[in-house]
Amino acid sequence: MCTVVVRRSDGGPTEILAVRDEMVGREFDSPGRWWPELPDVVGGRDRVAGGTWCATDVATGVTALVLNRYHERPAAPGAPSRGVLPLLAAVHGHAWESHVRLDGMAGFLLVLAAPDGLRSWEFDGSRLARTGHGVGTHVFTSGGQEDRKGELWREPFAQAPFPGRWRELVQEQQPAEDPAALVVRREREGRVYGTVFAETLDARPGRLRLEYSRQPWARCWETAAFDAE
Repeated sequence: MCTVVVRRSDGGPTEILAVRDEMVGREFDSPGRWWPELPDVVGGRDRVAGGTWCATDVATGVTALVLNRYHERPAAPGAPSRGVLPLLAAVHGHAWESHVRLDGMAGFLLVLAAPDGLRSWEFDGSRLARTGHGVGTHVFTSGGQEDRKGELWREPFAQAPFPGRWRELVQEQQPAEDPAALVVRREREGRVYGTVFAETLDARPGRLRLEYSRQPWARCWETAAFDAE
């Protein structure tokens, strides 16, 4: 995951846009109930490591998202994949820390959007820092030069109706090399790295509504709805 936009209102639903940037060709599944041991959790599934970048517990309306921090220390051999973090946080909330070993894990930013608040945790490879976020529109990125996305995109999303206009803001972009671009495409050592997925999420206790696309700059988005089992 490389860009997450979250808008919280006082007493209203939490609105989310998640844009995933990854090595093109890394296979993944579209959002679904992929984890039998977690029957109420919905998310896209990474076929390589089996985890996810974004998970929602449909029963509670809690959504968790992880953003890789590429400028931080890489993972140590045998360390847990960051893809387990959204699953743990969606189910266990702010107590997710007690269900995973962070030693050796690569750097990350974990965002937890729940009916009772918005929180994030940043891990630099050795220290975990927690931050609470209030009402308003927040833009989370992978850090470094990508933090300019907050300056460029916070206000457009803050003023735009959800989800239609949020989707259009992504569709209006073309893949670019600029780290501050909402939709990216660039080469790294002969491999293509770019935006491979985007989704809007309207999660409330008992139900989840999604719009998503594997080519979010194109007008080919799908819709999906999930209710608590």
